[in-house]
Amino acid sequence: MAKAKAKVKAKKKNWIAGAIKRPGALTKKAKAAGMSPMAFARASQGAKGLTGQQARAAINMQKRNRRKKSKP
Repeated sequence: MAKAKAKVKAKKKNWIAGAIKRPGALTKKAKAAGMSPMAFARASQGAKGLTGQQARAAINMQKRNRRKKSKP
């Protein structure tokens, strides 16, 4: 039973790894557009399709990281 709990914790901890399907794709698009990745994400967050999804995910991950760092 302890092993099952450990597996569940590991899955919960690394769910982001499964959520990001093409690591670095947004950064590559941003560099091609001559922008920083977050500036590109903010500019294209309303876009439809994969680029918009990647942009919204990047913005959400940045917010999540800020909240995590601000906790004591």
